Amino acid sequence: DSPQAVRELQNMGIRVVMITGDNERTAKAIGAQAGVDQVIAGVLPDGKEREIRKLKTEGKVAMVGDGINDAPALTRADIGVAIGAGTDVAIDAADVVLMKSRLSDVPAAIRLSRAMLRNIHENLFWAFFYNTIGIPLAAGVFIPLGLTLNPMFGAAAMSLSSFCVVSN
Repeated sequence: DSPQAVRELQNMGIRVVMITGDNERTAKAIGAQAGVDQVIAGVLPDGKEREIRKLKTEGKVAMVGDGINDAPALTRADIGVAIGAGTDVAIDAADVVLMKSRLSDVPAAIRLSRAMLRNIHENLFWAFFYNTIGIPLAAGVFIPLGLTLNPMFGAAAMSLSSFCVVSN
C-alpha cells in the first residue's frame, strides 16, 4: 500500500523522501514505483540521523521507521513514527506508534491529528469568547449598564460552557 500512502501524503502537501541503505539503483527503482519525491540512497545506519538533520533545515520533518537503525533518526525528527511490527528500540524512540504495519495508516494519523488540532483551536476560541463576556458579567463590571448575572445562572452557564467544550 506504499504508492497509495505516498499519493495521499503528497495530496496533503507533504513531500515524501525515502532514506535507505540500499544501493542507488535499487532505491530509485523502489522510489519510482512508490512515487516518492526524493530518494536518498546508500545511507549507512548512523547516516539516517544526519539526513534527517539536513531535511529539518528545510522545514518540519516526520520520520517513519521500524528498525534499530532508525531509532536515532526517529528521535531527531520533529515527529518520529514507528510501525507496529517494528523493533522495541524504534518503538521506544518514536513519538507515535502505529499499531499495524501499514503505511496507509500514516496519512490517516496525520488527518486525525489535524482534526484534533482544529478541534482544540475551536474550543480555545469559544472558551476565550465565552470567558471574555461571562467573567466581566459575573464580576459585576456591567452593573452600571443594568446587566447583572444571578449566581445560579452563572453556575449553570459555566456548566454549559464545559459541556460544550467536551461535546465538541
